Amino acid sequence: MDVTAAALFPSLGKSGGAVTGLRMPDDEPVWILLDKSSRNGLANQLEYLLQGLGSNRRNLHPSITIDESKGPVHIVDGTRIGPGVHIEGPSYIAGEVRHGAYVRSHSWICRDAVVGHATEIKHSLLLPGAKAPHFNYVGDSILGTGVNLGAGCKLSNLRNDGRHIRIHNLSMDTGLRKFGAILGEGVQIGCNAVCNPGTVLGINCNVWPNVTVSGAHTNDSTLRE
Repeated sequence: MDVTAAALFPSLGKSGGAVTGLRMPDDEPVWILLDKSSRNGLANQLEYLLQGLGSNRRNLHPSITIDESKGPVHIVDGTRIGPGVHIEGPSYIAGEVRHGAYVRSHSWICRDAVVGHATEIKHSLLLPGAKAPHFNYVGDSILGTGVNLGAGCKLSNLRNDGRHIRIHNLSMDTGLRKFGAILGEGVQIGCNAVCNPGTVLGINCNVWPNVTVSGAHTNDSTLRE
């Protein structure tokens, strides 16, 4: 299975699909973006972007709380942030964040993406149009354009034993202790489904409700059990 960014997120290579300031790895597994120690990892790319942009949090509802003790929070002008949201920096938000969401550090939420009611996101990238809209947990993950998580879906990011996360059916050790899921463009996940640490789903995969998913699955797979 091809686990590069070009295979999982093809719209980023098309005109108008690129995300300003974001560099995807070329020929390496896309999960190297989740390595916080890497100069080209998501965390360091985000911090570099925010060095230039700085903090921006104008005209927010008074119930919204922001913690910039570890880095700036940049909310693009015109972005909708619901009441009761808590945001930790460093984070960049160009998509919608709905009531009661918890946006933790190193979250990069692109235009037209949604972080929904009571959803928690941490060290993750939501590409344009990706949606985690209701009661979701998104940890150390990348969601492609058109992805939708059903209500209660969780992207688990840490093994119970704390060991490095392996893509078991590819016999690949990612070298990462925390790695949730990489969801290719158009992936649809049903309500209350769980993606175990190190799940990789190709373009247009469909996961039925209440299913627990592990490993890597090729484009257009339907996962029922």
